[in-house]
This record gives sequence, C-alpha cells and structure tokens, in this order.
Amino acid sequence: MPRSRLLWLSLLLLSALGVGPVRAQQTGSALRDEALQALKRAASFYRAKVASHGGYVYYYSVDLKERWGEGKPSPDTIFVQPPGTPTVGMAYLQGYAATGDRFYLEAARETAEALVYGQLQSGGWTQVIHFARPRRGRLGKYRKARAGSWNVSSLDDGQTQAALAMLIRADQALGFKHAEIHEAAAYGLDALLKAQFPNGGFPQGWRRPVEPKPVLKARFPDYDWKTEGRVKNYWDYYTLNDNVAGTVCDTLIVAHQVYKDKKYRAALEKLGDFLILAQMPDPQPGWCQQYNYGMVPMWARKFEPPAITGWESQDVMKTLIKIARHTGRKKYLEPIPPALEYFSKKCLLPDGKIARYYELKTNKPLYMDKSYKLTYDGSAVPGHYGWKQAARFEQIEKAYKAVQSGAAARARPARELEETVRRIIKELDKDGRWITTHAGENLVGRPKFKRGFRYLSSDVFSRNIETLSEYIASQRK
Repeated sequence: MPRSRLLWLSLLLLSALGVGPVRAQQTGSALRDEALQALKRAASFYRAKVASHGGYVYYYSVDLKERWGEGKPSPDTIFVQPPGTPTVGMAYLQGYAATGDRFYLEAARETAEALVYGQLQSGGWTQVIHFARPRRGRLGKYRKARAGSWNVSSLDDGQTQAALAMLIRADQALGFKHAEIHEAAAYGLDALLKAQFPNGGFPQGWRRPVEPKPVLKARFPDYDWKTEGRVKNYWDYYTLNDNVAGTVCDTLIVAHQVYKDKKYRAALEKLGDFLILAQMPDPQPGWCQQYNYGMVPMWARKFEPPAITGWESQDVMKTLIKIARHTGRKKYLEPIPPALEYFSKKCLLPDGKIARYYELKTNKPLYMDKSYKLTYDGSAVPGHYGWKQAARFEQIEKAYKAVQSGAAARARPARELEETVRRIIKELDKDGRWITTHAGENLVGRPKFKRGFRYLSSDVFSRNIETLSEYIASQRK
C-alpha cells in the first residue's frame, strides 16, 4: 500500500475514534507559521519605510508622501499621543515577547530612544516630539536636546502615560542595561508621583510638583454652576477627563510589575482612594470630568460642563476593578454596585447608549448646541465631540463579579483568535501593508479624509501586530 494512502487511512481512523487534536495541532502549527511570516513582513515594512527618527504618527498615505496626526506634521515630527509612537513601540515589544526574535526588540529600542529624546524637563511628554524646529507650534523644553520652552507634561489623552509604559517595558526587555532608557523611565515615574495630589488625584498637566491640597469628599456645588465657577487653568485641578484614571492606573501597574518598588503600588492605591472620594453622593453616584480643590465638579473647556459623565464614569469603574485585582483589596470594588445600578436603571438612552453628560441633581441628559449653549436637545450638537457613547455596563459587571469572586484573569485560547488571525493575514498585502479604506467614521486627530480614501494606520498596524503576537504566544509549546 502506498505510504500516502496508509497515512490517509491512519488519520481517518484517528478521526473516527474521536482523536481530533492531531489535525487541530497541524492546522494550528501551519497557521502559526503563517502568522510568524506575516508578523515579520508587516513589522519590517513599518520599521524600514514608515518610521521617522524611530517614531510614528497616526496615519500615512499609501505612497508615504503624506502624514497625519492632529494636522499634517513634517517628517521631523512624531506623535507621542496614542496611537502614535508608544503604541507602535508596545506592539514591537509584544512581537519580541512572542517570538524571541531580536529584530522586534531592536525596533522597540529605536522607538524608545525617540521617546527619550522628547522627554520634557518636567519629566513627562507633550503631544508631539519635534526633531527640527517646526514652522508652527511649540517646541518642547527637552531634557536631552537644546530645544524650546514648552515644559508642560501632559496626561491628556494618555500622552505621558503611554510614553512611560513603553519605556518601562523596553527597559525590562533590554535587561535594564540601556542606561538612557532606564534613566528616562525612572525620571518620568518620579515626576508622575510628584504630580499626584495628597488625595490621590492627578491634574491634566504639570510643570513642577503639585502643591498639597486638603483631602475631601466630592459634593454638589452650592452655587449656580451654569454661570459661575469657571476657571481658565482647569488643567491644574483634579481631572478624570478622557480616561486619565485608567491610563495612569495602567502605567503604575506596569511600573510596579517591572520594578517591584512598593511606592508604585502605594501611588496606585492612592489613585483608588481618590476615585472613591470622587464618587458623587446619591442620587447620582457617578463621577465627573473635573473637580476643583474643594471636590466640587467644575468646568473644563467650553463644551465640558460640571456634570455626571457617562464615559469617564465607565472608565473609573474599570479602573477600580484593575486596582482591586492588582492589590487584592476589595474596598476598591465597593463604589461599583451603586454606580452600576444608577447608570443601568436611570441613565440609559432609548437607543441603549449613554449620554456624555447628565445634569447635576435633575439627571437630565445634557448637551450643547452649535453655539455652545447648554441644552437638553441632543439633535444638533457640535460634531467634534462624543456627546453619546456606548454603554459597557454588562462587561463592567462581569469583570466586577470575576474579581469579587477571586477568579484569575485568563489569556484568550488560540482557537478564539484563529478567525481574526486568518483575516489579518489575508488583508496584509505583498509589500507588508495593511491598507485601510475610509468609510466616513470619526478618526483620532480628525483628518479630513474623503470616503473611500486609502491610507495606512498606526492603530491598525499595532492592533494587528499585537493580535498576531498573542496568537503566536498562545501556540508556544
């Protein structure tokens, strides 16, 4: 009998006996090989053809002649704000962790070095790093280069948090032997801890260590908040805007995991204590975007009023769950049940979404018209802001119950990733590019792409690299 015929009969017999792993293992092995090849091809293209000074922006034209972040930066400007340079760098690090191939480690090192160059003297980062003096915009007061005067370290949109987390992970992957990366991570973490108020909160940005303020519980304003209490420098006050709590939490957890220093855990617990203090009293046990030093909700930008916020409140609940899981302290879970009940029963809109704002005390969904006047009508709001958001309360409740019960977090098994991995591989072109076609959706940075415009996205690249890496790691014997 021919050998191929004998092998076929053997496989048929194993299948009939219910011994399926043989075929599944072969399929998984073949797909893993394809994933490895796709990972290398895509990363090679992005590192060699897309990077500038080791860094990245958000989007690129397919021919790489045009670049976009918030606006159209020059080739000598890279973006720190996700999904820019740190996001791509973390993807390279995940590729290295999954494969052990030093190609990805070297790509991550280059990216980390670009971030080191752009670290401000105040310890953090701002939205962009300029490697040449820009025609417009502010040049940072960099530690490692003779540059400009802008020295405000920013927590807005995850800027400093993302840069720090990437440097910490790069430092770890390089065995703590790259002196400049190690020192920049330590300097940045020290500045971040000095920017934490005694109550555990953080400002949106800082130039120097914050001044001590009293530790108080959140309360409703006792004045006409619609017309009073506006402060120009809102960024100096306690902020939760744009998920500051979650991104700072993630950075502190990474710092504690990598350096094992108890001061990072202490800062994480202080952040959790602030989130407990910042929960508003009944009958609206949610959170607000900004608080003044008296822990009263306050105005930020002209379209960000004092109000209960649907978006940031969800981030706060997810953050409290992370803190409880990392520290093992259940007290950080206590604010979640009343908040879930309040939002699920009193705040959902008819379409199942949640408003960005709910008026203090009345709990009416609160919007602004195009002249930025407060209104209860959500039909004619300015188009640049997310006035309605997806409700994620079921996922939050599930995560809450898992931590409450002591269930360990689990990695996704390979079989859950296979369909996505096949799609990612199929969509990669022969040059190693994932080309995205604009379908009219809102994009970070709001570039003015026409529907049907084809471009490269650092966000798509990073997510695909991370998924391929996760799958490859899950197949490791």
